[in-house]
Amino acid sequence: MSSQNNSLIALLAGAAVGIGLGILFAPDKGSKTRGKIKDGFNDLKEGAKEKYEDTKEELKDSIDEMLSKSSYKAEEAITYLEEKLAELKAQNAKLHK
Repeated sequence: MSSQNNSLIALLAGAAVGIGLGILFAPDKGSKTRGKIKDGFNDLKEGAKEKYEDTKEELKDSIDEMLSKSSYKAEEAITYLEEKLAELKAQNAKLHK
């Protein structure tokens, strides 16, 4: 996990604690307080969901890039092996003459 992800998680956790404490100490009726807490947690849940989706997309992009590079490297290896095979066939043909 990157330090950026750790920082975001710490920020979200701090925001959750701050929202919760602020709401609990606010002079409102219990139903309003519960509604505010619910709204705060819904906001945090949506933020976490968005971060999850972003991280999933970044991971998918990284995997796609890695596979693309691997495919390119495989093509290079195949080309090299084909060239070596052609050389060996030529040398073998000379030996059989």
